[in-house]
Amino acid sequence: MDKVNQVLAVFNTSLFDNLVKEPEARYGVSSELRTLLKQIKSCKAKLDKARALTEGEQKRLYEDFIVEHTYNSNAIEGNTLTLRETDMVLRGLTIDKKPLKDHLETVGYKDAFYFVIDLVKHTQPLTEYTIKQIHQLVLADKPSDRGVYRSIPVRIMGASHTPAQPYLIAPKMEYLIESYNESDNNIVSKLAQFHIDFESIHPFVDGNGRTGRLLVNLELMKAGFPPIDIKFTDRMRYYAAFDEYHTNGSPEAMEILFAEYLLQQLNDRLEILNGNY
Repeated sequence: MDKVNQVLAVFNTSLFDNLVKEPEARYGVSSELRTLLKQIKSCKAKLDKARALTEGEQKRLYEDFIVEHTYNSNAIEGNTLTLRETDMVLRGLTIDKKPLKDHLETVGYKDAFYFVIDLVKHTQPLTEYTIKQIHQLVLADKPSDRGVYRSIPVRIMGASHTPAQPYLIAPKMEYLIESYNESDNNIVSKLAQFHIDFESIHPFVDGNGRTGRLLVNLELMKAGFPPIDIKFTDRMRYYAAFDEYHTNGSPEAMEILFAEYLLQQLNDRLEILNGNY
């Protein structure tokens, strides 16, 4: 857990320091989203006035989060390990009658998350190289495809859009990264849009969803926020948020989903500080 300890110093001083800006003016922004962003800002202000989490509290929260997040992110992509089995695999055990692929995905995701933790303290702008490094760790079960953009066209079963053709991946990724790094929109809105665009490009043969969710958490933590964990049980709403964007061009369903998860993480920390856990 050395890497967890390294990032604690960053969280002690910068956690929640990134004030939530108002959403960029655009047609049809709902009061629900504006309210959520204001609640996030209010929760941040309360945390500023409260005592800091102890190192032990932060470390325990992080350890628990890694297990649940690894389970949920992998389960969304079809991994069959339960939450308990995921915890066991992360402790070095082997689950009888479960595919080797599921074990490798679990260990790979853990390694990728620790790599993300290590990146947080550097606070460098997002790059194509970083994205490929994360993907290389995520795709532990497919060595030949790790960290390499796909060279074949693909379709996403049940999705309402077609991913970018292989020859368009590199320029689209370059534009996406540049646009994200230059955006001054609030962290929730800019990450929701980035996540939708990244998954729409679908730059890799496999591992796009897991890599994309890790990128969201990398950027949240770099901005001083806690990571979020989209639950397996919430996957249909998550899928619907992509479909809504591809149907009517609005990222708001994803923005609201991200905002709700982020607000829950902030409130969880307040409850710990208030002794309500």
